[in-house]
Amino acid sequence: MDAALDLPVKTFIEVAEIWIPEGDRLVLAEGHYGALDSFADASRHASFARGEGLPGKAWAEERPVVLKAFDGSYFQRTEAAQEAGLTAAVAVPVFSGKTLKAVLVVLCANDNVRTGAIEVWKENDGVLMLDDGYYGAARHFEWVSQHTHFPRGQGLPGGVWASQTPMLMRDLGSGYRFIRADSAGKAGLTTGLGLPIPVPGGATYVLALLSALGTPIARRFELWDARAARVGKAEKSAVLADGICAREGALWVGETEEPRRVAAWQGVIGRVLATGLPAVESGTSALTHGYDTLVALPIHLDGEVAHIVAWYC
Repeated sequence: MDAALDLPVKTFIEVAEIWIPEGDRLVLAEGHYGALDSFADASRHASFARGEGLPGKAWAEERPVVLKAFDGSYFQRTEAAQEAGLTAAVAVPVFSGKTLKAVLVVLCANDNVRTGAIEVWKENDGVLMLDDGYYGAARHFEWVSQHTHFPRGQGLPGGVWASQTPMLMRDLGSGYRFIRADSAGKAGLTTGLGLPIPVPGGATYVLALLSALGTPIARRFELWDARAARVGKAEKSAVLADGICAREGALWVGETEEPRRVAAWQGVIGRVLATGLPAVESGTSALTHGYDTLVALPIHLDGEVAHIVAWYC
């Protein structure tokens, strides 16, 4: 096991949970809570109607929702969240056409040390503008982002918009393709993941996860493409299209074998491919060696899973 993975590093995201529709309410399907047992228990006993709480708001408004403070808000687990030290959350709905498949909710803690960014960009008058975001201690980068917009094809959000595919960017502080490189470098941000969030009605949303070495969103990212793998094949499968990890050496075992492919129901990625539902796995043998938690998020296009974005902590 790589020594770097053994170091006790605070991650930018503390909690990840999946809420799925059951009748007219959202119920908890699975989640990773670490040592936050009281908040986990409060979540297991919760459910949300359309428009109710953070998951219900993302469902009703059919868009990603950022909530940077819980006090006085519509967040319904405020007391448990405060006891757990959680201060902000982002809800990402997963739609297949007009049908809600699930809502991914991630929660963060603000201790003036953790640096990173979870951003939601929305198209407005032909450019992407920041709809909202959570940045932890990266205050200057937040200000720069609020005053930045992206034409189609420019920067990480614009590239995702133009291609309608998830994208990874490395070396944000020095990368010429990253428009905010100077402020990203000063904030210590190193890796960027951008992904389209399809919603009913045709509005354009791009979610960006920006990770720092000291408080990473994840230590490993993977992008799986389920479109190319379906060409000429009857069965569902997905090919690993891109990835990056913090440790030295090969990104995955058998890296020289092309293509790296999973079939439906093969491992966690295969389960996401088969069901079209996001997944959160924690502390199981299904995970890649050396990682504790996996979050896998499908992107549906034209009624099918087109991409799967996975991050490991």
